[in-house]
Amino acid sequence: MLNNIAAIFGGATEVGDYESIATVTVGAGGASSVDFTSIAGTYKHLQIRGISRITSGSYAQVLFTVNGAGGSSYSRHYLFGDGSTTSAAGVASTSSMFGGVMSGSSQTSGIFGALVTDILDYSNTNKNKTIRTLSGVDGNGSGYAWFSSGAYLSTTAITSISIVPESSTFVQYSSFALYGIK
Repeated sequence: MLNNIAAIFGGATEVGDYESIATVTVGAGGASSVDFTSIAGTYKHLQIRGISRITSGSYAQVLFTVNGAGGSSYSRHYLFGDGSTTSAAGVASTSSMFGGVMSGSSQTSGIFGALVTDILDYSNTNKNKTIRTLSGVDGNGSGYAWFSSGAYLSTTAITSISIVPESSTFVQYSSFALYGIK
C-alpha cells in the first residue's frame, strides 16, 4: 500500500525513501501549537502525519503556516463530507492553510482525528509551494472526511512549519511526525 501512495509522487519514490525527521507529542499541559523548525532542504517533499484532539467544541480545523509568514501569504481550499452533507470552499490571500479536521472535547473521550499532509517541492525556490491533506475524525456514528489543499504564495524554501488548532489547544497525546521524502 505504501508503494501505491508513493506512486503519487511520480513513481520514483519507494517505501524506504521516507525518512523520519522529527516527532512532537503534546504533554500533560496541552499545546497551542506544534512547530517543526530548522528543516533541512535535502529532501524532494515533506509529509506530516498526525493525530490530535482539541480542548473545546465538537470539531476544529488544524491550520498550517510556514516560515513564520502570516498576512495574505496563502490560499486554501477544502472539500468535506459528514455522511449526510458535503461542502466545499476556497479562500485566496489568507493567513494560513487548512491542515484537516480534528476531534473536540464534546466528542467521545479518547477519539482523535487523523491527518496526512504532503508538502510538495518544499525547497524549490523557483515556484510557490503546495500542500494537500487527507484527514478525518469519527464522531461516534457521525464525523468528517476532509480533503484540503493550499499554497504558500512564495518561492522561498520552507524551513519551518507551525501547526495550530483553529480554536482552543491540542490535548495531551496529540502527536505529529515530520518525514522527508527523498
